[in-house]
Amino acid sequence: MDHQPPPFFKRGPAPVALLSFYVALSAVLLIVDARLQTLEVLRQALSMFTHPAQQFAHLPAQVIDNATDYFVSLARLQEENAQLKRGRLDNVTTLLRTRQLEVENERLRKLLGVKERQQASGQVAQILYAARDPYSRRIVVDKGQQDKVVAGQPVIDDAGIVGQVTRVYPFVAEVTLITDKEQAVPVQIVRTGLRSVVFGLGNGQLELRFLPANADVQNGDVLVTSGLDGVFLPGFPVAKVVHIERDTSYSFARIFCMPLAGVENFSEVMVLEPRPALALPEELAREAARRDAKPGAKSGPAKKKRIKRD
Repeated sequence: MDHQPPPFFKRGPAPVALLSFYVALSAVLLIVDARLQTLEVLRQALSMFTHPAQQFAHLPAQVIDNATDYFVSLARLQEENAQLKRGRLDNVTTLLRTRQLEVENERLRKLLGVKERQQASGQVAQILYAARDPYSRRIVVDKGQQDKVVAGQPVIDDAGIVGQVTRVYPFVAEVTLITDKEQAVPVQIVRTGLRSVVFGLGNGQLELRFLPANADVQNGDVLVTSGLDGVFLPGFPVAKVVHIERDTSYSFARIFCMPLAGVENFSEVMVLEPRPALALPEELAREAARRDAKPGAKSGPAKKKRIKRD
């Protein structure tokens, strides 16, 4: 019998054949995963095991970055603190005069019998995320029913009006931005005092409507809330006019505005307390009570009687 020594290396399939097989297998897996999403569960399961390893690998870089940020922030805060102290000393005379003017203004308003301005108060909320509806402009904040948030409350930031609470859940609330197509805010032009209504366009811009083509509106005019809707307090900045289209064939001009508040920036906002309901005069209250008592009665005769009595 012939005895042959065993081969040192086992010969398998050719390298080209192995390469072709793995390339074909990869292509099939890519197509199947893209079409049927069959590997999503496997991908999520693998991510659970690889996540700790990734965190551990990024740990040294995170420690270095945090230490660098700490020292940079410390130096920046010290510089800002020094600037604020210098600014406080420079503006101390103006602040003192402003306080005196506020006291005089309050005393004069009481002397003239003018109603005092409503004070704005509220609570700070953190923006969690934007709503997943691509056709609306909404955000979700971390204040809800447990924080006594109700639908209709105004929402502002440090620059102006952001939006209005439209839906409330136990722990979060949904805020519709003023740039949403379904949102409208009564405004007033600061320069001229002209009142109108600004509507959201859904693309981050606003449109000032119902103004004639020859209205005194200019680029750069600032719009503030007029307070006529009973929701927003008057005087809050809303938007700035950026483009005007005047056409003599149309009765109204097309006036485009940009919001002054960071409606598209995710940070912190303040949810203001709702405005108290305005009390009706005694005559209107009695008239409303009389109409509620007689639902079948028409309002025409009552109105005529009132005109004669006046």
